[in-house]
Amino acid sequence: MLAAAECTSFQSRPEPSQADQTTPRVLTILSSVLEKLVARNDRLMEGPSQPLEGPINGTSSGSAARTGKSLNAFHGVRAPSISIAKYLERLYKYSSCSPSCFVVGYVYIDRLLHKYPDSLVASINIHRLLVTSVMVASKMLDDVHYNNAFYARVGGVSNAELNRLEIELLFLLDFGVVVSSRVFEIYCLHLEKEMLMNGSCQKIEKVLALSAVDDVTEISVEDTQSSSPPQIID
Repeated sequence: MLAAAECTSFQSRPEPSQADQTTPRVLTILSSVLEKLVARNDRLMEGPSQPLEGPINGTSSGSAARTGKSLNAFHGVRAPSISIAKYLERLYKYSSCSPSCFVVGYVYIDRLLHKYPDSLVASINIHRLLVTSVMVASKMLDDVHYNNAFYARVGGVSNAELNRLEIELLFLLDFGVVVSSRVFEIYCLHLEKEMLMNGSCQKIEKVLALSAVDDVTEISVEDTQSSSPPQIID
């Protein structure tokens, strides 16, 4: 994994072509896996707990479902209105990060849940976990990437909050943010296998798309359309 210097400003980018706006298959696969996980964990939080299955789960025992305290920093007051699929598409569309960043971000979340098995990924924390993990992954993978202020604007959180979440994630992972090519391939195969089990044969590709970002100040606000990038203020 290669770390790159953080970019503090970008010039306006041209409007992306129709091909550039095509959603990478990894986003479709990842959103499907995470939506199933979150829906199950939300049910567990509302009633008696049941054993969980799969490599990226929250907890497997207990008389009542718990979110755990380890991920408290990522908890919102309520679940955002934007779906996981739309949120992932938004992060990809405006951040210009490579599709591989979403796989590595998924690895980070899985590492968290193996390290803190009392925690659950649920609708109240998944969006903040995603924007933070994808941003950290982009710093590890991409030669050029946006700064925290830009990711905060795209993700619908304040710059100060995203800075805190980044630090929280790094310490929870003990700064274990390097993902080997072997581990990367294992997770890609796992995601593809999940889709095969659901009757869909999709392979994960590596594609980079460029775009601009519209202004969002709340994580609960739905995606809107705009071709002009906002001014980035450090």
